[in-house]
Amino acid sequence: MKTTHAGFRKYVIVAGRRNTGKSSLLNSIAKQNVALVSEVAGTTTDPVYKTLEVQPIGPVTFVDTPGIDDEGEIGTERVKRAKRAFYRADAAVLVVDDKPTQFEHFVAKIFREMRIPFLIAANKMDLSNRVDGLYDSFKVPVIPVSARFNINIDKLLTALSQILPDEEERPLVSHLLKSTKTAVLVVPIDKSAPKGRLIMPQTEAIREILDSGGTAVVTRETELNKALKKLSIDPDIVVTDSQAVMKISSVVPLRVPLTTFSILESAKKADVDLFMMGIESLGKLKAGDSVAVVEACSHVPTCDDIGRVKIPRWIEEKLKLKLTYKFFAGKEFPDGEELRNCKLMIHCGGCVLTRNSFMRRINLAHRLGIPVVNYGMLISYLHGVLDRVIQPLKKS
Repeated sequence: MKTTHAGFRKYVIVAGRRNTGKSSLLNSIAKQNVALVSEVAGTTTDPVYKTLEVQPIGPVTFVDTPGIDDEGEIGTERVKRAKRAFYRADAAVLVVDDKPTQFEHFVAKIFREMRIPFLIAANKMDLSNRVDGLYDSFKVPVIPVSARFNINIDKLLTALSQILPDEEERPLVSHLLKSTKTAVLVVPIDKSAPKGRLIMPQTEAIREILDSGGTAVVTRETELNKALKKLSIDPDIVVTDSQAVMKISSVVPLRVPLTTFSILESAKKADVDLFMMGIESLGKLKAGDSVAVVEACSHVPTCDDIGRVKIPRWIEEKLKLKLTYKFFAGKEFPDGEELRNCKLMIHCGGCVLTRNSFMRRINLAHRLGIPVVNYGMLISYLHGVLDRVIQPLKKS
């Protein structure tokens, strides 16, 4: 369960004021002590991610957030971290242990603006009746619970499963398999490749091809030419890592469709036409403009990091522009203030995000008037092969 692809798991935010019992509720749901609990206000200082298998939801990651009423300079930063985590949410639980205050209404307003479905967990029901008026205040489901005595936790999970939005099912690569049902996947093995394993889009593609009854031929870029010659027929598609696209495009015959893993992710998580608008906006950039480079996962940058080094270098070479870059990586998404002056957002493929959470990021950028482009599409454009690698998606 813990190895379920992060892009397929649901994410549920647990939010509320300090000491309302958010961490206790998470422990009650997990039936174990997964979150630190204390009577001291502000025990949870950063969003805590806990992946569980709970029924009737299935694989889900709960995010225990700092109290939204935290105070002082550090408290303000904690609240900001909590709000950043909201962008990951498919749904939310707002924990209330007394009459709602301005803070609960503030959180509810954020959830509605971000289109995150939520319900109220009226905690500490063992102490008094805390349900009256809550539905009238928020117009969402209200479930009285006791995290301390594990009361109504099953009812809460059932109600939560009912508000979780259905994810639009989009294939990654299987829809591109035609007559031969064969795909060649080019997987470079370099210093940035994780030792002993493949990255998510590569493993997802292999599994999806197998599930559809197809054949996945996996090779490095150095052996691609030999691999193609071994096949008695042309494959339906060749998919490569974006960084190798120039080399691969010179090897793969023009009659064979070619694309990249990142572009496939862009089509699955968002829309190719949406990112084409971002490509078109490149011509409007001016020297010194601020550009946000955003990655959904965290990794230790290498000396030739794709987002921090290679993409800025390729942009300067192609567009003859020196731009100012802001780099963001990790589970939380930067807020509007951090992005407000940016003229472009360059986003990774988002393989660890659900479509709902990915589109929430894109929608914020659009509200701020910031064009967005996908890593793979930008790299292909900068290397002069974009028309070729998006062609397979146009036909599908």
